[in-house]
Amino acid sequence: MLYGIAAATAALLLAAVLAALLRTLALRLGVIERRRARVVPLLGGVAVIGATGFVAGIGDWTGVAPLGSTAGRLLVAGIGVGVLGLIADLRRVPLFVQAVVVAGVAAWTVPYDALGLPVGMVAVGWIVLVAHAFTSLDHADGVMGTVAVVTAFALSGCAAAEVMDGLATLLSVLAAALAGFLMHSWPPARIVPGRCGALFAGFVLASAAVFVHAGREAGSSAGAVFALTAVATADAVLVLVSRRRAGRPLLRGAPDHLVHRLRRLGVTPQGGTVVVGIGGFAGALVGLLIHLGWVSATAALWVAGGAVVVVLALLRIPAYGVGHVGHSGRPHPAYTVQIAAKPQVSGRLRVRNR
Repeated sequence: MLYGIAAATAALLLAAVLAALLRTLALRLGVIERRRARVVPLLGGVAVIGATGFVAGIGDWTGVAPLGSTAGRLLVAGIGVGVLGLIADLRRVPLFVQAVVVAGVAAWTVPYDALGLPVGMVAVGWIVLVAHAFTSLDHADGVMGTVAVVTAFALSGCAAAEVMDGLATLLSVLAAALAGFLMHSWPPARIVPGRCGALFAGFVLASAAVFVHAGREAGSSAGAVFALTAVATADAVLVLVSRRRAGRPLLRGAPDHLVHRLRRLGVTPQGGTVVVGIGGFAGALVGLLIHLGWVSATAALWVAGGAVVVVLALLRIPAYGVGHVGHSGRPHPAYTVQIAAKPQVSGRLRVRNR
């Protein structure tokens, strides 16, 4: 109990301090990203990974809170995926290559003894999709971090219920580190997680969901896993359907995500993050309650129905051929979708537009 409180506090403070230091380093090295006509530094994911790995590793090394083989392997795999994301932040890495690497790491992590080979391969594909869905959530300040925090806390409760103490500890430390990082990434963000932080968080959360539900009844497991990742799934579906209908390349970036459309309705950047965070909290809570057996798996149908309604409603909001949305909810005249879709590289200064 006392170690849990101390570990969470240490992870939160360490992530906040590292984010401040890495912000200065990123600006000095020119590792930046353009968002809404302003420049923000990357490398925030390094702060999340560093705080999570250091605090969880110290607990395991001292024997105060051993991670065990499952959580230890997951942490190592997550760090490896985070390194891949860092490379993608620093230089262009094709999405196909990223997906293949994440799939390979997930294949090494998935518990085939509990799932069996066919279901295990499905789990690998699902982990890859969720990990990249979390990178998609990092399209606006604070969104990915907020959703990841509530998901990590819910999954730590699921792990604790299964007496998977090492995994529960890892998820609690991750949640605290993400909360500390949110001090800097809340809109307007002073530093953002980039693919490094988003891939790390998404991979660890998706893999943890597989671990805690492995060997359980298929219906309740599927319902709980979907509810826990409902927001990321809804955002990915919204983007893919919207681009498909518009005849746009599926992998070409554009302001067509959840928060972008909410801002076109006049919602402030902070308000958009709160709305998406509330949606993430609701889904995570339902997933936790299903796992604990307090509600039936059919509760996930209500989450799915709500997600469908939200996606259909937001599809009616124009996303293409208009200027980028400013603080007031009106298009910014100097920042167009075409500019947002084209990364620019000047010397060693890396500028990624969103």
